[in-house]
Amino acid sequence: MPAEFDLYGVYVPRLLVLMILSFMLVILIRRSLSWLGAYSLVWHRGLFDLSLYVLLLGAVSSLTRWYFV
Repeated sequence: MPAEFDLYGVYVPRLLVLMILSFMLVILIRRSLSWLGAYSLVWHRGLFDLSLYVLLLGAVSSLTRWYFV
């Protein structure tokens, strides 16, 4: 995968694109967890959401790295 994406002459870092993609996935997962009532089992919702985001960012980054090699 390229290190940067060219959007009409503006270079956007790869990590920024992956962070936006991970954030969209986290929003979907948070809504589904809230709808299922799974947050009642979580001690600190903010820490849980942050760790979920970091895990998804790592997963998306590693999956795209192997896919675009």
